[in-house]
Amino acid sequence: MKEFQLKTTARTYSILKIAARYSLSALMLLFFQGHCQERKPSLEKPNVIIIFADDLGYGDLSSYGHPTIRTTNLDQMAAEGQKWTNFYVGASVCTPSRAALLTGRLPIRSGMASSMNRVLFPDSHNGLPQSELTLAEQMKKGGYATAAIGKWHLGHKAEYLPTSHGFDSYYGIPYSNDMDNITPFRSAGGYFSFWKSEERKDINTFNVPLMRDTEIIERPAEQHTITKRYTEEAIKFINEKKEEPFFLYFAHNLPHVPLFASKDFEGTSPRGIYGDVVEEIDHSVGQILDELKKTGLDKNTIVVFTSDNGPWLIMNEEGGSAGLLRSGKGSTWEGGMREPCIFWAPGRIEPGIVTDLGSTLDLFTTFSKIAGVDIPNDRIVDGVDLAPVLFNNKTSTRKDMFYYRGDKLYAVRVGDYKAHFLTQEPYSGPEVEEHKTPLLYNLSIDPSEKYDISEANPEIMAKMMKVVKDHNEKMVKGPDMLKDRG
Repeated sequence: MKEFQLKTTARTYSILKIAARYSLSALMLLFFQGHCQERKPSLEKPNVIIIFADDLGYGDLSSYGHPTIRTTNLDQMAAEGQKWTNFYVGASVCTPSRAALLTGRLPIRSGMASSMNRVLFPDSHNGLPQSELTLAEQMKKGGYATAAIGKWHLGHKAEYLPTSHGFDSYYGIPYSNDMDNITPFRSAGGYFSFWKSEERKDINTFNVPLMRDTEIIERPAEQHTITKRYTEEAIKFINEKKEEPFFLYFAHNLPHVPLFASKDFEGTSPRGIYGDVVEEIDHSVGQILDELKKTGLDKNTIVVFTSDNGPWLIMNEEGGSAGLLRSGKGSTWEGGMREPCIFWAPGRIEPGIVTDLGSTLDLFTTFSKIAGVDIPNDRIVDGVDLAPVLFNNKTSTRKDMFYYRGDKLYAVRVGDYKAHFLTQEPYSGPEVEEHKTPLLYNLSIDPSEKYDISEANPEIMAKMMKVVKDHNEKMVKGPDMLKDRG
């Protein structure tokens, strides 16, 4: 009997011990489930910051090959994130490129590309149509606070400003920083001759307004300190909205000419004033990333850095560099539309170099889906979802890119190959050249577009012509919103 009691006691102890162990496991499971559930909303709704430079070339960052411009913060951002080497914008000049980013649609669809005027001007009548759905409006549907800081250039009238397109607030200039020039270009020998004059160094020559929401708060904008003040506004917004998901569209108006840097940066770069400006933008990026780390938001924020189009080469030393790419701003050669692009999200995006195709068109789709918002089905959206590439090391589903200049299709890229149907040098040189046999380049082997291989590859050309035919059959061009001025 005693032996039975001892065995029973031992068995009971073992059962209790097992039960206790499972209870502890259950408690730990409940704890971790509760912890995950507590964090789940923020992980599903990461903050999004898009930093968009103006006229920055593919070769203007040290991490993309520039030998004398020191972009240490962007280089660190690239080392900690994904550096994309085949990333494109929707157009080679300001207005249509910005429309492409914010709508996820080729700008020809929204009428934000024109054969008459390449961009909007201070006397333009129109802007981005209200019928277009912007990324800001999508993010608001997902419960995000939204802000636009910097250059807009999608319409300066109240009905076209950021606050009419899904942004809760706006602080910046409504168009390019060289507009509202009080010196007649005619008396200065024309626009491009003007940039050789000393007047270009005086902010009072450019009567561009600085706005808050729909009100002008400074005119002319003090451009020496504008990068610094944009950054301060961005940091203020981050801190004000850190308890809720937020979307910040931070669009610098530099290094577009005229070039101005603050006292701390002017005269400090071996690349001259252009280098001063780019290095101050790099410093601004560092301040944004530092603030995210300081507030603990770095683990729950996705930051993208890219540029609106290639460098304005005709500005000589006051313009940037496309590196090994051909041509620059205003052209459909690679230098006009392929841009540096860095995605950064510590712990979420694994560091690496991505050679797949991507585009600013894809930001609309990618971030809409991250925000849990459906892509509209009442219009053609040209963007694809880059999330599988960013977070799961998958292959990009973008397989082609269409290169428009104004309202005409000049070139197409399909996979590694690019065909040019029309070519034109930007701002100077001969008129449009139409190629009866399109020029063909393998961009993986020849990113500088030096070696036409069309004669040796008729089967590749046939495949590309099929892609163009399908594209043209489905293309519906929007009414020209840029033509009306005066």
